Amino acid sequence: MTELLTSVIGRSIAASTPLLFGTLGEILTERAGIMNLGVEGMMAVGAVTGFAVGFHTQSPWLGFAAAVAAGALLALVHAVLTVLLRANQVVSGLALTTLGLGLSGLIGRSLIGKPLPCRFAEAPLPLLSELPVLGKALFSQDILVYLSFAAVPALWLFLFRTRAGLAVRAAGENPHAAEAMSVDVVFVRMISVVIGGGFAGAAGGYLSLAYIPAWIEGMTAGRGWIVVALTMFSLWNPARALIGSLTFGCLFVGQYFLQPYGISPNLLMMLPYLATLAALVQGATASRTRSQCAPAALGQPYERGIR
Repeated sequence: MTELLTSVIGRSIAASTPLLFGTLGEILTERAGIMNLGVEGMMAVGAVTGFAVGFHTQSPWLGFAAAVAAGALLALVHAVLTVLLRANQVVSGLALTTLGLGLSGLIGRSLIGKPLPCRFAEAPLPLLSELPVLGKALFSQDILVYLSFAAVPALWLFLFRTRAGLAVRAAGENPHAAEAMSVDVVFVRMISVVIGGGFAGAAGGYLSLAYIPAWIEGMTAGRGWIVVALTMFSLWNPARALIGSLTFGCLFVGQYFLQPYGISPNLLMMLPYLATLAALVQGATASRTRSQCAPAALGQPYERGIR
């Protein structure tokens, strides 16, 4: 029983990692006032790019760096369209998803079925990994899991305790007031979208370099859309994003452990997506009743000097 519990917790944490990476990136993007519905596409491109570079260089770190860069590059397209050209953010994001999924399928066609010669292996932390039950589950993960956990307080401190974070939040709440305070709203929004895309690329890179060390077309399996829901569920707060990601990680893993008990596999496969709908409803309700609501200028185009 103890081994089963340890396995469930450990696998749930691993399953939550791509969701956490993606949600942190989307929080940063939306805090700056830009909605990016292209997370699924950026994750897919990050996954195939990371795998391709890791496969040919036999270096998981180079693969992960390439995944981050690929996600950021695709996000740059969205930034140019929505920030500079002031295109509709919803339409641009949906187009980005379609582009990313198609591009990843094209790039990865020759990589299907090939084993990855290197991957991010487990990196047990001394002493902590020896703790009963939770030690192996929490502290015997790969380095990217630790990195995702470290990114939570880092992003929270950046957003709520630094001047640069204040500029990001001001760009998303009232860009014209931010402009009056000498904040370059266009630059802040551009860089936030690109960095957010890098997080989405990291999520995809984790999938193909650590979680499932292979390239499988469609391996993102809707996780990008779950990230969008988690962003709302978290009320644009990195700490709540961690809780939400872990919850969904448990749902992803739980479907495999519950099948032997006679529960319909089709029903179990639906659980994460049913929970996504519930998260959207909860997030929408909470954002109306709490002070932590959506950035006031989210989705609204901005033009210098026009009030």
